[in-house]
Amino acid sequence: MIRPVLTEIGIFLVPFAVYALFLVATRSGLFVQTSWPITIVARLALAALVLVIAGLIGFAHFSGAAPDSTYVPAHIENGKLVPGVER
Repeated sequence: MIRPVLTEIGIFLVPFAVYALFLVATRSGLFVQTSWPITIVARLALAALVLVIAGLIGFAHFSGAAPDSTYVPAHIENGKLVPGVER
């Protein structure tokens, strides 16, 4: 479960990283407060939220088993653990 959460956090940070690279490339001063006006930060946050929502929709749509599959939970057969499978 930690991997999808970290993936979505990474997706959220992508617009900020791209803007930081832009500031570095244009030598505008990455750590100068005037390089990060509130309008730019708000637009970056909005873009980040759109990316996260798209990622969550994609994750929900393209991951997991087929809708008509049946999950057989892990169980013990002949003293051995048999992992769960989707049929």
